[in-house]
Amino acid sequence: MLRAATSALALMVTALSVAAPAHGRSLLDYVGQCVPFARAASGIQIFGDAWTWWSQAEGRYARGHVPRPGAVIVFARTSRLPLGHVAVVSRVVETRVVMLTHANWSRQNGERGHAEQDVTLYDVSPGNDWSDVKVWFRDNEGLGGSTYPVDGFIYGGTPARELTGVAPDYVGALIDAYVPDTKRR
Repeated sequence: MLRAATSALALMVTALSVAAPAHGRSLLDYVGQCVPFARAASGIQIFGDAWTWWSQAEGRYARGHVPRPGAVIVFARTSRLPLGHVAVVSRVVETRVVMLTHANWSRQNGERGHAEQDVTLYDVSPGNDWSDVKVWFRDNEGLGGSTYPVDGFIYGGTPARELTGVAPDYVGALIDAYVPDTKRR
């Protein structure tokens, strides 16, 4: 029993340190999966696949359907996202447009896993309830063509200092959301 508890503790410590930046390094230098990144960026201490975060948060963290800076958005499990996805709201631009900071979404230098700061997330749900969204995708240089179902937002962590940039592109986020097929070049 003691051996199992020690092993579990060692795994938890390892998981916590995976996304934590080395001394003097930026959280935005992270390359890896979305879950350890979201945990480090939001301060919300949930483990396991991204799609399980919504149910795991019940009774531990406040949950809802309104974006707030520092909240973790939980993307549902789908055929395109078999493990779901989690990201952290970095800025609220307006009622249907926010910015996210997350990892393992777009390709950078030909590979996935990199952190991205202040990317556009657009609520496309018919009821304006954040149940369906589109996400900015670097490969398209704009919103991707796919719509993703969302479970909601988890609140209550202590967000990382680097969650948002000094001068986020609010105008670009609005153009991404409201002007179809716009590509910035």
